[in-house]
Amino acid sequence: MALFVLVPKVMNQLTAKILNRLRASDGFLSGGELCREFGMTRSAVWKHISRLREKGYTIEAVSGRGYRLESTPGIPVSEEVLPLLTTDRFGRKLMFHEEADSTNLRAKILARQGATEGSVIVADSQSGGRGRMGREWVSPPGANLYFSVILRPSVPPVRFPQIPLLAAAAIHQALDAAVEGVSPMIKWPNDILIQGRKVCGILCEMESEPDMTHFVIAGIGINVNLRDIPQEIEEIATSLLLESGIEYSRPGILGAILNRFEPLYEEWLEAEDLHAVLDYLEQHAWLKDREVKVEHYGGSLAGRVRGIGRTGELLLESTDGKVHAVSSGEARLCKGTRR
Repeated sequence: MALFVLVPKVMNQLTAKILNRLRASDGFLSGGELCREFGMTRSAVWKHISRLREKGYTIEAVSGRGYRLESTPGIPVSEEVLPLLTTDRFGRKLMFHEEADSTNLRAKILARQGATEGSVIVADSQSGGRGRMGREWVSPPGANLYFSVILRPSVPPVRFPQIPLLAAAAIHQALDAAVEGVSPMIKWPNDILIQGRKVCGILCEMESEPDMTHFVIAGIGINVNLRDIPQEIEEIATSLLLESGIEYSRPGILGAILNRFEPLYEEWLEAEDLHAVLDYLEQHAWLKDREVKVEHYGGSLAGRVRGIGRTGELLLESTDGKVHAVSSGEARLCKGTRR
């Protein structure tokens, strides 16, 4: 049976309820049972089944037995992600776009309009995906995860630089549990690497006043099932598929990340720093004890990485033995240092 690949649009509530019943059934679900449960005719049931098929769901129909859900389109829409969530807020409102200029830009617009904390904006592809320092984030359709989470932290804006590391810890926990045969590492301040190549980038943006944060957008891009890395970045980028040889469910990865992000975020709000995840960040830090050069807008600094500070700074020991707390920048391995 052929698998449909059309991108789902938002489905109406009744279609979604029928999908959930099919999903919960161990085998075939009779048309008569659906008719009785939802108070509709067999013709009406068939129309909803047809809508689901149009959205990419493979549904087997057998006379005398009913309907059985065989496969889903694997697209991170709310109907696929919500059943996987254990969160109270994160992802409970999820907006999916077939294509967006940037999920961060879409999230900013919604945040300014009053969107609730934990709202998630997802795109199947981006025409203007960005990384840190204005770099382009390659965002083809059908393979990866591109999403942004709206946060409204009741903390001073000075704590904003800690959020990328908080998100990195949540993403690492999710990937470490879900991806077989690989060991992801966290690269300060906002990347997840596998074998020294980037598989995930985090871009956080904030709107605030000197003493109050209006909102933070945590934008995340993950190379999930990408098979072909553009030649210009093939030495520095990879995907979960390329590293493990296994295709992964994008809704499953997204749900796992949100399930871990929310409790870490809630704990962080009650604290004064990153102490709740500091040991975890240190344990999985890719730069620990490596010689690096950190480039930032004001210049650069070289030294050996000694750890991460409680407020998120990279602790860098220079040749004179002095330890510097570097709050931001791009860390690159010094020449001759093993990747």
